[in-house]
Amino acid sequence: MPGFVTEAASLAHAVEVIQRGGLVAFPTETVYGLGADARNPAAVARIFAAKGRPADHPLIVHLASAALLPSWARKIPAAVPSLAAAFWPGPLTLILERHPDVPTIVTGGQDTVGLRVPDHPLALAFLEAAGRGLAAPSANRFGRISPTSAAHVRAELGERVDCVLDGGDCTVGLESTILDLSRERPRLLRPGAISAEALAEVLGELPAGRDGHSPRVPGAMAAHYAPETPVQLLDGLQLEAQAAALAAGGRAVAVLARRPARHPLPGCRWLQLPDDPARYGQGLYARLRELDAAGCDRLLIQAPPAEPAWAAVDDRLRRCAGREVKVPDTLFD
Repeated sequence: MPGFVTEAASLAHAVEVIQRGGLVAFPTETVYGLGADARNPAAVARIFAAKGRPADHPLIVHLASAALLPSWARKIPAAVPSLAAAFWPGPLTLILERHPDVPTIVTGGQDTVGLRVPDHPLALAFLEAAGRGLAAPSANRFGRISPTSAAHVRAELGERVDCVLDGGDCTVGLESTILDLSRERPRLLRPGAISAEALAEVLGELPAGRDGHSPRVPGAMAAHYAPETPVQLLDGLQLEAQAAALAAGGRAVAVLARRPARHPLPGCRWLQLPDDPARYGQGLYARLRELDAAGCDRLLIQAPPAEPAWAAVDDRLRRCAGREVKVPDTLFD
């Protein structure tokens, strides 16, 4: 029945839902995606309605293999085969000139399209069985915390999604790196697990950063990935002092840090993530959801180090707190 979320959806059922224009949430290595047939404008429109997503916010199309690129991109730059060989399947999205057959609802009205091959066995099996590209943003309400488990999808979207494929927890936990190849020089438009340095090893140069002519891409708004609890991003010295001050004033406080609290803080819920960018990113959204559900008045987050390895985490945390996103100067030439 429409709107019903299956508890243990089969692959065959998921494919049938896609074929009839429905929505299927499926796992990738980054986050869970909310998928629809990317060639079916009516089905894609359901994604925007389910998420409350602005119509000019483009979607990423997920493919079963790089061999399908000519059906989705009008021009394949010379660097693409090497990038695909190095990073696909994997958390890299390439922005290319869209093929004329790609519906403009997918691209937010732009002449570019985001494409990637996800690195998750269930996602790849689903894409192969469906036999089509799937437009799939994160399976959550627009602007909210991205889901990294099937339970998160159910809590976020409920009956707005027709089927949920449960592939366990996501292994990367942060959205893909987005590299724009639609213009003369490669540009990194969203940091992710694949770093600028790793891309440079294939490209032969560090990608430039976003400029005023860069296409719109997912996750680029100043406020994004946000819990309902108000967020403050603080350095290590400020963190404990602010938590103690708020708790002393009778406020319920949640803290997400990379170290334990040095002193007991009554009225404070303190969670710790590893002091390692990859492991931190993997657990970030799940911990944010846990703390958001605690019903606290304020969520304090320890700011990450100003180092290239933490660029993706820093990007998500700054948007989560609704703060200006600053890319470290060392990230680009």
